[in-house]
Amino acid sequence: MLPDNGKITRRDFFKFSFAGLALVAAGDIIFRTAKAFAQQGASNGRPKKNIKGKHDLVCAKGDDPYAITVKAVDAMGGMERFVKKGSVVVIKPNIGWDRTPEQAADTNPLVVAALIDLCFKAGAKRVNIFDIPCSDARRSYENSGIQRIAKEKGANVYFADDWNTAKAKFGYASPMEGWPVLRDAIECDTFINVPVLKHHGLTRLTLSMKNLMGVCAGNRGIIHQDIARKIVDLTDFINPELTVIDAVRFLYRHGPTGGDLNDVKKLDSVIVATDPTLADSYAARLAGLDPLSLDNIKIAVQRKFGSADLDKADIAVLGSRLI
Repeated sequence: MLPDNGKITRRDFFKFSFAGLALVAAGDIIFRTAKAFAQQGASNGRPKKNIKGKHDLVCAKGDDPYAITVKAVDAMGGMERFVKKGSVVVIKPNIGWDRTPEQAADTNPLVVAALIDLCFKAGAKRVNIFDIPCSDARRSYENSGIQRIAKEKGANVYFADDWNTAKAKFGYASPMEGWPVLRDAIECDTFINVPVLKHHGLTRLTLSMKNLMGVCAGNRGIIHQDIARKIVDLTDFINPELTVIDAVRFLYRHGPTGGDLNDVKKLDSVIVATDPTLADSYAARLAGLDPLSLDNIKIAVQRKFGSADLDKADIAVLGSRLI
């Protein structure tokens, strides 16, 4: 309220100014809080498109990660089969650790670069790349090499907002019911899951299903309890159109963090499939393990969520035979 004489002193000016700023700040907090609550609705997950490739699985081998990624996707029928003009694409690599590409704890940046180029060539309007790292996010994005090369290729690389989530809803009893999942991972036209093949102390290997933990907010340590079932349900919820496994370098021990180059083997391979279970099974065999010795693959097969039968699958191998 103005003074009776209609004049505002210097003290009055500052008093009114600070009061106004406080109201603006309070309004901003209320707006952001309301927005966060408004976006905490439930989601039934991404729809199943059941897009088939020319083969059930393609594995390309060579010393150029970019080139073999392009060859593998082309052999599946081309990115145009999975990405339509004007679409929004999520490429979900593993950017979980503050490690260099040579240490093989994160997805190879050249594999990611090839996928970005292929998506834009197919007519994608936007390509989003994100993860929720275990290490410091900024250092992980930078030292993995993914942030720099993805930005150079025109992708939208950003740190995911934990509050911008939807609660996962399932049509069956699931331990992932109500879990907060990043909305950007759900509300996209095409989802490409791009894990790196590596050792893991709990699950033996980190493959495509476990890589999807990176789209989950909340206390993810809890997911490690009954993890095999949870990551199968999570994969069913996200329904990736394409799974691309980076097996260029294999961190075969001391995963998932690694750090010692003596723990890394060169496999020079990229695996592409539309069935995550089949992709993980092939990668497990490539790593020298029986696919059904991995609990998540066993559960997926029992639920008829994809196939682990590599002998019956249509597999195209480009380069020397791998398995």
